[in-house]
Amino acid sequence: MRSDRTKKSYEKAPHRSLLKANGFTDEEIARPFVGIVNSANEIIPGHIHLNQIAQAAKDGVRMAGGTPMEFSVIGICDGIAMNHAGMKYSLPSREIIADSIELVAMGHAFDAMVFVPNCDKIVPGMLMAALRLNIPAVIVSGGPMLAGRLKGRAVDLISVFEGIGRLKAGAITGEELRELEGCACPTAGSCSGMFTANSMNCLTEALGLGLPGNGTVPAAFSERIRLAKHAGMKVMELLEKDIKPRDIASPSAFNNAIAVDMALGCSTNTVLHVPAVAYEAGIELSLDDFDRMSKRVPHLCNLSPAGPHHIEDLYYAGGIQAVMKRLEPLGVLDTGVVTATGETLQENLARAEIVDPEVIRPLESPYHQEGGIAILRGSLAPDGAVVKQSGVLPEMMKREGTARVFDSEEEAADAILAGKIRAGDIVVIRYEGPKGGPGMREMLTPTSSIAGMGLDRDVALITDGRFSGGTRGAAIGHCSPEAAEGGPIALVQEGDRIGIDIPARKIDLLVDEAELSRRGQAFRPPEKKLTGVLKRYARETLSADKGARYRD
Repeated sequence: MRSDRTKKSYEKAPHRSLLKANGFTDEEIARPFVGIVNSANEIIPGHIHLNQIAQAAKDGVRMAGGTPMEFSVIGICDGIAMNHAGMKYSLPSREIIADSIELVAMGHAFDAMVFVPNCDKIVPGMLMAALRLNIPAVIVSGGPMLAGRLKGRAVDLISVFEGIGRLKAGAITGEELRELEGCACPTAGSCSGMFTANSMNCLTEALGLGLPGNGTVPAAFSERIRLAKHAGMKVMELLEKDIKPRDIASPSAFNNAIAVDMALGCSTNTVLHVPAVAYEAGIELSLDDFDRMSKRVPHLCNLSPAGPHHIEDLYYAGGIQAVMKRLEPLGVLDTGVVTATGETLQENLARAEIVDPEVIRPLESPYHQEGGIAILRGSLAPDGAVVKQSGVLPEMMKREGTARVFDSEEEAADAILAGKIRAGDIVVIRYEGPKGGPGMREMLTPTSSIAGMGLDRDVALITDGRFSGGTRGAAIGHCSPEAAEGGPIALVQEGDRIGIDIPARKIDLLVDEAELSRRGQAFRPPEKKLTGVLKRYARETLSADKGARYRD
């Protein structure tokens, strides 16, 4: 056992003495040491209950003969960090989470690990750590929040964000907005739509590193506690069989996860996180891997913000295993891959059942013929840009419009809410990329304001920043190269014409090459005085098309 280096032989008497100071008995010290990574805090609603999940995982480890040792990691709530300087720190936290877990796990020679995340950057950060460490591991998330109810209709956090635009448009009153904010988030858990947190929790299950149910069992259900106990027990089985994360998260398993991504209509943030996670396993994924799968896999599940369903509906319909069972006849899945159950995906799917064909559509009648995400390229984004095409209205799939240019999210949001954006405009928000932000902020406030004001049928938004999984509409992000690196988005001027053709995968700045060359020669990126984490992040991060991970 790895932990023997901390406890075997007479030379390790001081180590054992320190362990006994924590109350561990000789019997506990003799067993495998299992690190329990707990991201609980009193800030994030998706994490407020994680002490209970972590305790259940520890119970499972003890039942299976291991000694659990819990430690904590940080987490940022993207919803609370949204639309101010705090959002600059969210994406960089992913790398810090992975690094901090590596430090603790290597410093204490754990034999196995159970990871307990739930929200946006915490899930990919823990996945990165699991693959980097490559010791037997299971991820068990805290589960999704239940949807709220208001006057007989389902509501969620995005209903509140869009409510601000509706208030500005005069569609609701201030009192109605306050009533909405009071009921949109009714329980603990990751926000209830197919936003980034739930996207990553579902893909963790599809990848095989989470047990069946990881992505969809609601946080408020006792089944989630039982799932955590099983995770603790199962990691001991993986240890016994010497099944490690890289044995599970193979190239075929990542291919499976991307296929599920397309069927679900996940957050565009998956195009940042999945390649960064794969890189830790020595696997290189590109934007083209996502686009190729998008053309093979139809969009089968229409969840908020694009559709009427929530994660609890997907849970009742059969969950991620049922989605994969639906995809099986397409031939896009490798069902021979091993999973955290210790069994193959094929064995897992034999127990899956598709309960609701409206929530998980048949292959013959999908919500859309193509998958949820599309990769666009052209003179505005030579290295690629990302759009959640399943959330784009039909009339916005092909568009030419007038550029309205803003050098920060705040400037754009102020203009939108002040009624300065008109039908036919294309809002361009730049210097919000990984380096330029720095931190690649999410643009949920501008996109939800556009939707809430009823402009999503007439206005597109393009940015070198990124979007919340709660974004819907013709919102095109990750524009690469970013403005801070002199990408074409830095050269756009007010009044330029921009062409968008999502079916053709094109995004072009309709300005002649001679003019762009002249602008390029005069280009100078704005200087930003950076300190601390953001200074290091801006120096070390790669571009969005590389997953915004640290350079080697």
